[in-house]
Amino acid sequence: MGKSERYLARIDGRLLRALSHPLRVRILELLREDGPATASGLGKRLGESSGTTSWHLRQLAEYGLVTEDPERGNRRDRWWKAVHDGDQLQGQDFIRDPDLAGPFSTYAHTMVDQRHAAEAQFVAEMRDWSDEWIDKVSFHDSSLSLTPDEAAALSDEILDVIKRYRRPVEEGDTPVRVHWAAFPRKSRPETP
Repeated sequence: MGKSERYLARIDGRLLRALSHPLRVRILELLREDGPATASGLGKRLGESSGTTSWHLRQLAEYGLVTEDPERGNRRDRWWKAVHDGDQLQGQDFIRDPDLAGPFSTYAHTMVDQRHAAEAQFVAEMRDWSDEWIDKVSFHDSSLSLTPDEAAALSDEILDVIKRYRRPVEEGDTPVRVHWAAFPRKSRPETP
């Protein structure tokens, strides 16, 4: 499977149920960001037992989100790797389905929590980074007035830009986390 073919897992109801457990989402995130790992290694990083992480890895494997890494380990020391580099889902596919609204809410809240944790971790470690990186870091927060079609077009354009930068890891690369979200908010003006 080529890099472009493995980029995104299109999340359907079946996969959403697999990802409605926050620990599974975190395990998958670690495998995607840091590469292959064992259940015991993941357990240490996550503060969980190797039995717990092993069980969740098998669940993720059953849904085709992770697979054993044949280049590492042996029968006793199983290494796992992510099958895809990311996930893609549309809230409209789940939010109005009574059987999937709960798992979608759990997954979405887990993703928001993990985004916050990733940015907070970076802020806590900023002093560890060279000026070359610190001068290039960008946090951006904007409010725009858009129609639903314009918001969708904006997201599509930004995702196209991100795709242009996606490539196999090269010498000298540093992993960079990119978050993107565009969503409406209710206006709450002060009233006299």
